[in-house]
This record gives sequence, structure tokens and C-alpha cells, in this order.
Amino acid sequence: MQTLLYTHPDCLAHEPGLGHPESPDRLRAVLRALEGEGFQDLIRAQAPLAERADLERVHPAAYIDRIEQLAPSDRTVHLDADTAMSPGSLAAAYRAAGAVCAAVDEVLAGRARSAFCAVRPPGHHAEPHRPMGFCIFNNVAIGALHAREIHGLRRVAVIDFDVHHGNGTQAAFADDADLMYVSTHQWPLYPGTGSPAERGLGNIHNVTLPPQAGSHEFRHAYDARLLPALEDFRPELVLISAGFDAHSHDPLANLELGDDDYRWVTDELVWIADRHAKGRVVSTLEGGYNLAALARSARLHVRALMRA
Repeated sequence: MQTLLYTHPDCLAHEPGLGHPESPDRLRAVLRALEGEGFQDLIRAQAPLAERADLERVHPAAYIDRIEQLAPSDRTVHLDADTAMSPGSLAAAYRAAGAVCAAVDEVLAGRARSAFCAVRPPGHHAEPHRPMGFCIFNNVAIGALHAREIHGLRRVAVIDFDVHHGNGTQAAFADDADLMYVSTHQWPLYPGTGSPAERGLGNIHNVTLPPQAGSHEFRHAYDARLLPALEDFRPELVLISAGFDAHSHDPLANLELGDDDYRWVTDELVWIADRHAKGRVVSTLEGGYNLAALARSARLHVRALMRA
């Protein structure tokens, strides 16, 4: 069974501003990396617009109304110090969330085994009531609740290996024991959340990594803590917040992961999915700001999904 790639040209029209690290070039670099030899069997699909009902499972109607009202027609507006919207941003945000929901639909229907959503803006910092950290809607949390509401799943896990803690996903999941959030992230670092003491109802698992931590510390966190927790949880669907900014070449943080660490962690998460979720994995792009490292890492990540 094959792997899907969801993307859309609208995701290139989100322009946070000159010099902003979350630029359209990130997506261009990822899409170029997924062309050519080794990716001829990747099924390419256009990301649909999310349904309003999908967004409202995570974000209150008043929040969505506010985002739509703030969306500009002829300039760039700032939602906070880091998060901006241009005339193309609202459609991009709807496509990014819609991609994850569509990927969940296809994987759970058995028409694909796995999917990668090459979309932007990213989502894991968007809390139910506020945008932040380059994120407008929380794409992966929206996909998780779509899987529960539309497909009747009970246990859904999100694994987040972005260098920054996914405070928005944690906030959306913290009071629901059937939604697991697992994160490795640099500490201290933006957004300042993600202490191991933040446990939710026992469904939140944060492992902090100090600056300059590398492959050994990262893999040990999964082997010793996070993979056993996922085994105990037995997810029916594995969702991945695939941020590649823990790479040693990334300019926004200070971890020292290499390209192959992303292949390794993807293999491990696919193994969990094989054991408990009928192999079903949906991944969505989060961070990663060195274009060459992002491209190489995403390539290895998707190849691991395709080999599953």
C-alpha cells in the first residue's frame, strides 16, 4: 500500500514578510527533495480546504471568526510578534488543516498506508484560543479530533520531534486521556512550555533536551521513555508533527541531530503503528529553517514512510 503526499500551491502564497524564517522557500525545498528517483511511487494529491466543523473541534468559533476578520486583502498584518498573515495566508491555513484531515480520511479508509502533508503555515504552537509561533490553526490536533469524530477512533497519538515544544497541541490534548501528546524539544527555548512535570491526565509526555544534545540523547529519550509510553497507550492512529529544526545546521536552535536521526525516529514510529494502528501514519510539516538540512531530513523521513 502506498504513501500519499498532500500539498497545494496556496501554501506557497502565505508570506509572513521579508526575512521571516517561515518562508515559502521552505516548502519549495521540501517539494524539490521529494521529486525524482525514489519518489516515483509517491501519490501526489491536492490539499483541500478544511471544513469549518473540523477547525471548530480545536478552535472556538469566535477564534476562527477573528482570524477571518483579520485576514488582509492587500498587506501583511501581525497576529503576534512572530506570526503574520498576508493576503494568501487564510487559504494556506485552511489548506494546511484540510490536508491533515484528508490524509486521515485516506489512511483510515485503507486507500493508503501513510501520508505526508507538505504544507504551511505550521500548526503545533497554535493554541485553541490564540495563534503564535508562526502558527494559525493547529493542523495536527485538528486531524486527531477529525479521526475521532468522523472515523470513531478512540486513542490517537501525536509525536512531535520539532525542536520547539508544541504548546498548542498539548493545550488541546491535556484534558483528554485518550489523546496522547509526546514531545522531545530543546529546553530552555521558545515557547517556554514542555516541562516533564506537565503531564495532563498522564497522557502528556515531554522529554527536554539541553542545548548541544545530539543523536545519543535524542534516541535515548525515545528508547527509554517515549516508545515504551506509546506501547502502553496502543494508539489506533499515529500522527507526527515533523519539525526538522533540531538539526545541527538549523539557525533557530541549538540541538545537534543529523539527517539519519529523522530516518531512525520515523522507522521507530512506523514500528509502533504496525503493532497497534494497522500501520496507519499521517505526518505533517512543522519547523525546519536551514533549507538544505530541511530538504535532506524530509527526504529521509518520507522514504521511511514509503518503506513501511
